[in-house]
Amino acid sequence: MKIILSGALVLYSLLGTIAQTDLRKEVFVFPKESSDAHVLLIPQMKKPLQNLTVCLRAYTDLNRSYALFSYATRTHDNELLLFKPRVGEYNLQIGNEKISFEINDDLSYPVHICVSWESASGIAELWINDKPLVRKGLKKGYLVGAEAKIILGQEQDSFGGNFDHRQSFVGEIGEVHMWDFVLSPFQVHSLYSGQTFSGNILNWGALNYLIKGYVVTKPQLWS
Repeated sequence: MKIILSGALVLYSLLGTIAQTDLRKEVFVFPKESSDAHVLLIPQMKKPLQNLTVCLRAYTDLNRSYALFSYATRTHDNELLLFKPRVGEYNLQIGNEKISFEINDDLSYPVHICVSWESASGIAELWINDKPLVRKGLKKGYLVGAEAKIILGQEQDSFGGNFDHRQSFVGEIGEVHMWDFVLSPFQVHSLYSGQTFSGNILNWGALNYLIKGYVVTKPQLWS
């Protein structure tokens, strides 16, 4: 498939590896701590978001802080951020405002994560391995910006950069999807069970992405 790149993506393509691929049964492996290695995800549509859901699977034995999904705009470096500050806690940021979720972690298994947010109520949901955590709220009435850099493996402290190796992800990430609506509990369960339900913003089965630095695609080992 021919890929037409904007000026910004041309620059990334010169620095890294570009691909559009069906990544089902594949994962991105981030083999070591780094201040530059990351994957830039290129959305299928760009528009302001009143509602959203992001789902992914991650496998790591890190017990320090790290970013799982970093979505930055020119006005907010943490426009949408899923972050793990420590074992037993997840943070969600929308428009640089943060809420926290407490959980009992088991680092011996991959984890399936779905996070959703709706502007009308401000309600955020976090599902860990098909189990919903207590719902919380933030940024009621807010609109998530459209022109964003979406990055796996690093936490953006500026638009598309200013990474800190102490917040880099080390491990495996797969099955990344993003939608412009809130998934139902049945849809979250279907994804957790391994059924195909493709995102309309990011679709793991037809993903545009750019690799920068030491990141490797490998077959998925978990079932």
